[in-house]
Amino acid sequence: MAGECESPREVFERLADGITNRRWHDLHELYAVDAVIDYPFAVPVLRLAGRDDIQRYFAAVARMPLDLRACNIMVRETSDPEVVVGEYDYDARVTTTGRVFHVANIQVTRVRNGQIVASRDYHNHLVLAEAAGRLPALLEALEQRRG
Repeated sequence: MAGECESPREVFERLADGITNRRWHDLHELYAVDAVIDYPFAVPVLRLAGRDDIQRYFAAVARMPLDLRACNIMVRETSDPEVVVGEYDYDARVTTTGRVFHVANIQVTRVRNGQIVASRDYHNHLVLAEAAGRLPALLEALEQRRG
């Protein structure tokens, strides 16, 4: 799915397009075998290490009742030629309820030889949990951790 001549911007755009078009079972191919994805705003914080972890994660997302359409995409190149910052929104719908919602996202992505080697993905996980009906369970789990 990824090509060695693709720039970091092109790889990020392919990722956003793959999410929008629900190509969950192919997205892991955009990542290097030893890639790492950090989700610092996830509760609890989540780290995926290696393409196998990433493939399992995307397979789980594919089973979720969500349609995500990446829009308002802005890709900013940095002084590091391997790193881009993608700012975008999801216009989303919960397929089981028809509920629509909007969530903002930022990804700081490092691409080397046409593959993502590292990414820090900042999604609003509270909005996602609330839309999926999981917010009460999430808040309860947080309260127990404080406990």
